[in-house]
Amino acid sequence: MSLARAGLRTLRSLPSRQVNRATSVLAQRRWLSEEARRQIDSHVKEADVVVFMKGTPDHPECGFSRAVAQILDVQGVPREKMKTFNILQDAELRTNIKEYSEWPTIPQVYVKGEFVGGADIMYSMHKDGSLEKMLVKEEIIEELPELTEEPTQ
Repeated sequence: MSLARAGLRTLRSLPSRQVNRATSVLAQRRWLSEEARRQIDSHVKEADVVVFMKGTPDHPECGFSRAVAQILDVQGVPREKMKTFNILQDAELRTNIKEYSEWPTIPQVYVKGEFVGGADIMYSMHKDGSLEKMLVKEEIIEELPELTEEPTQ
């Protein structure tokens, strides 16, 4: 049985009042004002790559933010194509970005206005090569030339 079906069966076994209360609480937690949503929409489109992180790329204030900054640096993302927001300086943005993306952790990376993920996803994509392919496809970085083997003598 799939996990989703098992979860549905669990919900059906609960009293409807309890399900309604839990659903109402979840809906309230996911509520984001239109003004806040417009502001974040604007932020994620300010640059080709937008990162909401703890600290700055030069001075990250957590290991996960440091990892994302290093990955983007290794990938060769030019700083002029990247905008970062230090969420430690804005508690409201720190809360709202999590609601906006429905992603509970920081850092959060957006490419061309689309949410990519956090440090774990960025690391995985970096490791399997899909991050480089996406950055090339979106014309953020240039494709590296193929390595050619020189004949051995």
